[in-house]
Amino acid sequence: MPVKTVIRYPARVLKGLAGPVGEIGPAERALADDLVDTMYDSPGCVGLAAPQLGVALRAFCLDVSVMKKPPEGNHGLVVLFDPELVLTAGSDLKREGCMSVPDYTCDVRRATDIVVRGTTPAGDTRVVEAGGFEARALQHELDHLDGLLILDRVASARTDVFRRKRYAAKGDHLK
Repeated sequence: MPVKTVIRYPARVLKGLAGPVGEIGPAERALADDLVDTMYDSPGCVGLAAPQLGVALRAFCLDVSVMKKPPEGNHGLVVLFDPELVLTAGSDLKREGCMSVPDYTCDVRRATDIVVRGTTPAGDTRVVEAGGFEARALQHELDHLDGLLILDRVASARTDVFRRKRYAAKGDHLK
């Protein structure tokens, strides 16, 4: 599948409630492929939700095993349709970035341990119990399905939002 363009804020699709996927067919499996291909093609990306591709459906992919130092016990590639957060525990404040808000990072409070249930592209129910960074990343993708961005999760725009430092890659001045 071709890699898609990641939609950036303030695109309306990012702020709306994503609709249910329902029955899994060829179009839904193609969406899963687009999500995975685009995620893997995007440097530093560990997750992507359907609204970030302009598709207002409850679907996302995630793979924290691609990190330089992947968290132990991670689940590898996770692709879920109609996911729901079943259980949360703990709380932690950490910095997050987002492909749809590329110029900023934000301090966001999230649960440290979660359980998520959804449907795989094969139509099976999958339950994921995650902790640490993987739990944070799953909650980040779930937020996208509810029209929430990291900017919506900060306690204070003055103290919790940070401009990213960008370093020009060779040839960037030619673009």
